[in-house]
Amino acid sequence: MKTIDKIPTGKLGRTSKMVQTGVKVGGNYLKYYSKKAFDKDFSRDQLDESNATDIYDGLKSLKGSALKVAQMLSMEKSLLPNAYVEKFSLAQFSVPPLSAPLVRKTFKKYNGQYPEELFDTFATQSVNAASIGQVHRATKDGKKLAVKIQYPGVADSISSDLAMVKPIATRMFNLQGKDSEKYFREVEDKLLEETDYILEVNQSIQISEACSKIPNLRFPEYYRKFSSERIITMDWMEGVHLSEFAKNNNDQEKANKIGQALWDFYMYQMHHLRAVHADPHPGNFLIDAQDNLVAIDFGCIKEVPEDFYVPYFELADKENIEKPAFFREKLYQLEILRKDDSPKEIKFFSELFYEMLGLFTSPFHSETFDFADESFWSRITALSEKYSKDTELRKMNGNRGSKHFLYINRTFFGLYNLLHDLKAEVKINNYKTYI
Repeated sequence: MKTIDKIPTGKLGRTSKMVQTGVKVGGNYLKYYSKKAFDKDFSRDQLDESNATDIYDGLKSLKGSALKVAQMLSMEKSLLPNAYVEKFSLAQFSVPPLSAPLVRKTFKKYNGQYPEELFDTFATQSVNAASIGQVHRATKDGKKLAVKIQYPGVADSISSDLAMVKPIATRMFNLQGKDSEKYFREVEDKLLEETDYILEVNQSIQISEACSKIPNLRFPEYYRKFSSERIITMDWMEGVHLSEFAKNNNDQEKANKIGQALWDFYMYQMHHLRAVHADPHPGNFLIDAQDNLVAIDFGCIKEVPEDFYVPYFELADKENIEKPAFFREKLYQLEILRKDDSPKEIKFFSELFYEMLGLFTSPFHSETFDFADESFWSRITALSEKYSKDTELRKMNGNRGSKHFLYINRTFFGLYNLLHDLKAEVKINNYKTYI
């Protein structure tokens, strides 16, 4: 894969790159409508594929939060056309890495020494390049290590990057008025946290120690003395990415074993630690030779405050959803319904979230749940398509729900997708064994 010798770090350079990408996308639309004029049945698939390629190519050269947004969107399989999902999913663990000279220069800037001065061996060619940093192999005193180096300028460009994507997100999710700022602040705050590698090391150690009692779950050891604000050093963990394992696995017992470890890991964090690994994509999990789940990235941790946790999980109880007065009270507590809503809006959003919550919380309504059940995923897709085409919804203010929904829903949707990839059947309340 071609390496990168330079990343635009200034606002002007990054904005110019996005403008170039916009020009390419505009050209794609012109080509599409020209062909459409002569062939009314001409498919939009080619337009989606061209746009996805050009947008991804622009973002991957910028890296940082711009690419992170693409990574987040790739998990929303029911929101975007398949061409975007496939292309943006590359941001999870496969993007062009920094060149060897830039790696050494960046390491020296962040750590005060060149990598070969600190480690016994250090491979300047990365083994894994993602949105915020890339990973290199190293050894020290006989230990095999993984060294994650943050791309230069990432932390400093978050605010300006989000300002660039804000108009697109506002249109996509129909956000209106000042209230929408709480969602953008939430994203900005979490992205800033993800660039603080000292915080990530602390979070990694705390959560891995707390969850060590869960069977079939492993974590690397983290080394504070070889880490800094922009560099993390941990054990090198052998294994294949979860998605690769799932694609090739035909053993249901293995799938259930790994799926149970994954489910228990998340439920233990959610219900006991009240802080959860909120970046559940395949690039953050490995499967080792003993079929253990290995969690290798704790950059994005979402704390779950009590005033959100309680009503959120009260509505995971099927009986509570069927109590109209109780259900509506919880919708107000979760900021789904607003005090300034009209009777029409109250009726519309109450019915919408009744339908959505009834479906998305269905795994909690039984002792076991089979995530290979295609009818569950068909209903999710159908519901998504129904409301994406709803003209009534587009007329209404899309600022619905507490800011905490952003990362909690992302967590559950990502978790469901991973379990679906594994085709795992899990015991829903098994995590209680470890509390």
